[in-house]
Amino acid sequence: MGSPLTGTAAEVLRALEVRGWSIAAAESLTGGRVTAALVDVPGASARVRGGIVAYATDLKSSALGVETDLLAARGAVDPTVAEQMAQGVRRVLRSDVGLATTGVAGPDPQDGHPVGTVHIAVATPETAIVSTLALSGTRDQIRTQTVQRVLELALTLL
Repeated sequence: MGSPLTGTAAEVLRALEVRGWSIAAAESLTGGRVTAALVDVPGASARVRGGIVAYATDLKSSALGVETDLLAARGAVDPTVAEQMAQGVRRVLRSDVGLATTGVAGPDPQDGHPVGTVHIAVATPETAIVSTLALSGTRDQIRTQTVQRVLELALTLL
């Protein structure tokens, strides 16, 4: 397996296999990269249900069920939004585990949040955990680091 992302994704899929669980991702700033990292692993179709790229704020509500009042009050770059995205993708795609990414990859700040502010979440049938990250680097580096970190968080929970 090539990249570190593929290795971590393979470990996540092995942990899911042990539990007999499936996974899905709700992505904003990563734009499908989490789902892509998972499906890059041969045999991923046995565990990966799919992904929803809810890049626009209104899609976080309409596609994933994030509370519109929360989005109006806090914006999309928020830890509770990340958790609701993870829970929402579990529900919508009928998966055991939901991953979520939301944040600011740059080049400009968003809603008063500096570039590199990222919230990731993992929801399982047992629990949900959210992590707030302060990443640095280029837009591409921030997005890649976010994928790595959400996969690592999933692995920790599994």
